[in-house]
Amino acid sequence: MAEAWNAPETPAAKPAKSDTPALVVQDLHVYYGPSHVLQGVDINLPSGVFAIVGRNGMGKTTLCRTIMGLTPATRGSIKVHGQELLGRAPNDIVNAGVGYVPQGRRVWPSLTVDEHLRLAARSGRKGTWTVERIYEAFPRLTERKRNGGGQLSGGEQQMLAIGRALLANPSLLVMDEPTEGLAPVIVQQVERMLRRLADEGEISVLLIEQNIGVATQVASRVGIMVNGRLLREMPAAELAADRELQQRLLGMATHGEEPEPEAPAPEAEAESAEPATRMFRVRRQDNSEAVEASPLTEAVFTIDRAPTRWSAGNPLMEPPATAEPEAPVPMAEPEPAAALSQVPVARIAGRSAYVAGTFDTKGRELGFIANKLQRLGLRVVTVDLSTSQRPSPADVGPAEVARFHPKGTGAVFTNDRGSAVANMAEAFARFVLSRRDLGGLISAGGSGGTALATRAMQALPVGVPKIMVSTVASGDVRRYVGPSDICMIYSVTDVQGINHISEQVLSNAAHAMAGMIAHRNDGREATATKPAIGLTMFGLTTPCVQLVTKALEHRFDCLVFHATGTGGQSMEKLADSGLLAGLIDSTTTEIADLFMGGVFSAGEDRLGAVIRTGLPYVGSVGALDMVNFGPMETVPEKYKGRKFHIHNPSVTLMRTTPEENAEMGRWIAEKLNRCSGPVRFLLPEGGVSGIDAPGQPFWDPAADKALYDAIERHLVKSERRRLIRLPFHINEPGFASALVANFLEIVGPAAGSPQHHHAPQQMATA
Repeated sequence: MAEAWNAPETPAAKPAKSDTPALVVQDLHVYYGPSHVLQGVDINLPSGVFAIVGRNGMGKTTLCRTIMGLTPATRGSIKVHGQELLGRAPNDIVNAGVGYVPQGRRVWPSLTVDEHLRLAARSGRKGTWTVERIYEAFPRLTERKRNGGGQLSGGEQQMLAIGRALLANPSLLVMDEPTEGLAPVIVQQVERMLRRLADEGEISVLLIEQNIGVATQVASRVGIMVNGRLLREMPAAELAADRELQQRLLGMATHGEEPEPEAPAPEAEAESAEPATRMFRVRRQDNSEAVEASPLTEAVFTIDRAPTRWSAGNPLMEPPATAEPEAPVPMAEPEPAAALSQVPVARIAGRSAYVAGTFDTKGRELGFIANKLQRLGLRVVTVDLSTSQRPSPADVGPAEVARFHPKGTGAVFTNDRGSAVANMAEAFARFVLSRRDLGGLISAGGSGGTALATRAMQALPVGVPKIMVSTVASGDVRRYVGPSDICMIYSVTDVQGINHISEQVLSNAAHAMAGMIAHRNDGREATATKPAIGLTMFGLTTPCVQLVTKALEHRFDCLVFHATGTGGQSMEKLADSGLLAGLIDSTTTEIADLFMGGVFSAGEDRLGAVIRTGLPYVGSVGALDMVNFGPMETVPEKYKGRKFHIHNPSVTLMRTTPEENAEMGRWIAEKLNRCSGPVRFLLPEGGVSGIDAPGQPFWDPAADKALYDAIERHLVKSERRRLIRLPFHINEPGFASALVANFLEIVGPAAGSPQHHHAPQQMATA
């Protein structure tokens, strides 16, 4: 095979060296569920080559993946030439100057060598490394440039993986076991290539290597990793010369120097001739089969899962501690353990249960929930929303969430608790929409934690499971639930510690979440149900909506929403979630409450979902003649002297004026002008509500005309956006028939068939 490294005769000019270290890692912690894999790793690499050696399973590959942003860190810092990398996306890390040669090489079998390199060159940073320079450095790749990745030898694949990483023009190259599985002659070639990189000084290298010979020949210093910690750091020459140290710390030696096994001592032979036999019977907690009685009197115990060296690493993932018995308990055959029901794997593929909250104050309770969900067989992702900047044991730390805020992490971590919590809530709402695997979201906390978590829950589509265990769940929860399908569970006791009450409440919440995730119908199971449409109704527009529903119910699943503020919000939430095929919004009275301060406002975003989704929309001005207040004594003083109607002891209606109607008409028209979908807006010139008719208390043709004229004047009409004036009262059959006819016209003839059913909207995959 050709030489692995041929330096170009006229290498490109070297970049100016930075005064900052190539790599600084400080107090880096990484968990895999309950396993504490990296436990406070610190690295300082000013320049050159730093090697890390260690046995399998010590956390070396996890360190590489964490530096590259492929595995989230719980806490710590990773800086490359002064740039903080923690929390950044892998592509951003590459653009910041970090190249990666992964363990196993990871080349694409179907792409040729040349396609690999040109793809990497196109997406990488511009600099001294080009495709031509790679071919000069690795002549063998020139010979194989038309061969696919699957046709290369292991050594050729490693050359390709290194060349691909160099085309990103990195200032730091992370290499994970580059000599793994290679023949000795290829190992020597890779070793020469690494030495040449170190000598040229363009690139610093973090080398992960099990071959101590390569590590000590290439690097100036070597770190020894044991159980997730850098146990020792020393000059490479010192480790190379100390065979006993290699064997003691690593259980290995350089190739060809493994010590011969020592002959056992005579005493040992004597002792091993009659080994004592100790037999244990292991009964797993989820094993429902009866075990026959055994004459053995040794210990019998149950376990949840096989232990690992890190099993006790994360205290938040452990069940509550129980009291130790004061004296050994006599052996006795225990009662058969009840089977632990687990969720079928097929039902939860691709779905994770997200457990979110302030882990600095509610860590034990949130960890209890996470542990319950794990034991039920779900994949769990813990997310820390605390703003105290304390160390976090969660899978996703606060800094990772905070970077989703439009103004960055600095907007979240302030000295003002109020703004910090509000901005963290905004960041978390954006964070959850980016998670492809989010199958459900559960949290627990007081009023602050509830405000943090439920804002994100409201941002999720309807149908995604959402559970909030809260101390405020027994009061008015409208501000927390809003128009969404959040399940609020009252904590009974404060969310503080695990006791026999909180244990039951939190367990119920965890089991409920598991069931919701397992049995959620998110479109994977085809259904033949009718497509759903949303309709708005008020007591004084009921006859109209009943007629429309009767005419369409054989083709559509008609969902009627009471226009009391939350009703309009809920309808638009379903529209945003992709659960509606169209809207017949005949009752827009919530807009009057928005303008005049009534109690049934749906907010400024009314009609916002129509704009965002482009759904077929048929609307009208139902009950825009009235503003809703509570009892008469609650009406604002500024409206004293206006026309009122006592609808019932709890509801007082106020008639709108021509001026107010003109203002609302302009607002409605401007909203409709922003709609990209088909729009039909119908005006009932005979009256807009049951009490806006001749002889009724709110009959005011002049006020209605001001509303109609303002809409007509400001609406930009087109083939897709039409305004239709009709000589009917809103509750007359003729007006209901017009609503139906216009809706069927814009949804098309296929509407109502199972194939036309809109699938639920999936969350963002960015």
